[in-house]
Amino acid sequence: MIPEHVREAARRAAALPDAALLAECEETFFTAGGPGGQHRNKTESGVRLAHGPTGVVVTATERRSQARNRGAALARMRERLLVLSHRPRPRRPTAPSRGARERRLREKRHRGDRKAARRGGEE
Repeated sequence: MIPEHVREAARRAAALPDAALLAECEETFFTAGGPGGQHRNKTESGVRLAHGPTGVVVTATERRSQARNRGAALARMRERLLVLSHRPRPRRPTAPSRGARERRLREKRHRGDRKAARRGGEE
């Protein structure tokens, strides 16, 4: 269960423009590693964004460019905030209709009759 203040902070942050959202996030850079050669392994091109009010943390390491990774991380942050801000509609329990009850019982009787017919020859 997501606390309401976190959901509200996520909704507010998701509506911000990119520059304002980036200003709310703590941005750290790190060595991404992996395929891409010496350039990728020696430069700090990985980007990690941590949004303080909601506690959401995302990373992007798939590009060799820090700027492109920042854009990818910002897009991921926006997606995660939108998911976090979604409030599911409350479910209301409903009783099965008379027709649904009758169909279920008819199917159970039919299945029982088929089983009884299989047993019938052995007794």
